[in-house]
Amino acid sequence: MIQQSQTPSGPFTDYASEDVRALIGEYPLAWVCSLATGAATHLPLIGEYDGEGQLTGLIGHFPRSMGLEEAFAADPRALILFTGPQGYVSAEMAGRTNWAPTWNFAQLRIEATITLQPERTEEALQILLDTMERDAHTPWRIANLGERYPGMLRRIVGFRADIATLEGRFKLGQDEDIETLRSILAAIRDPALLRWMQRMNRGRL
Repeated sequence: MIQQSQTPSGPFTDYASEDVRALIGEYPLAWVCSLATGAATHLPLIGEYDGEGQLTGLIGHFPRSMGLEEAFAADPRALILFTGPQGYVSAEMAGRTNWAPTWNFAQLRIEATITLQPERTEEALQILLDTMERDAHTPWRIANLGERYPGMLRRIVGFRADIATLEGRFKLGQDEDIETLRSILAAIRDPALLRWMQRMNRGRL
C-alpha cells in the first residue's frame, strides 16, 4: 500500500491523483536514484494506475552499461524524482513592488522498490513506444530496426518500480490573492507553466 505523504499540509500539497497522472504523462523523464549507492540517471517512465486512478507502479528500462542493473539487483530501494513545469515569477509580473519574487514549480518525490524484469524488456519498450507515439500520424514501430533490434535489446533490461511513498508539491500560485494571481497569469510567457497554474487554481478563476 502506498503510504501517505509526510509533507505538511498546505496549498501546495493539495492535489488529486489526476494531477499526479497528468504530471507524469506530460513530464515522463525522471531521475531514478539508487538509495544504496547514490547512482542515478534520467529515464523515461510510464505510470501504472489502479481502478481509482492512484499511481501504483512505473515501467521503464535501464541501459546495462550504466551499472544500475547491478545496483538494484543488490538493493532494490529507489528514489524517483519527477519535475514538471517551472519558472521564475518577478514582482513586476505580480504587479506589486512590495512583493517578493519567487519560483513556481511542480514536483513528485517517490520512494519505490525496483524489480528487474529481463523477461519483460520487450514489453517495457512497447509500453513506452505506445505511449510516446500515440499521437503520431505514422507511429514508429520496433520492426523498423530490422536486424539491429536483437543487438539493441541485449543492451537494456526492463524493470517495474512499485510505489512505496509519494510526495507531491505543486507550487503554482495557490497562495496568492486573486488580483495578484491574475496579474501573474497575464504575464506568464511559458504556456505549460500558465496551463498548470490555471489547473491548480481552477476553483478560484
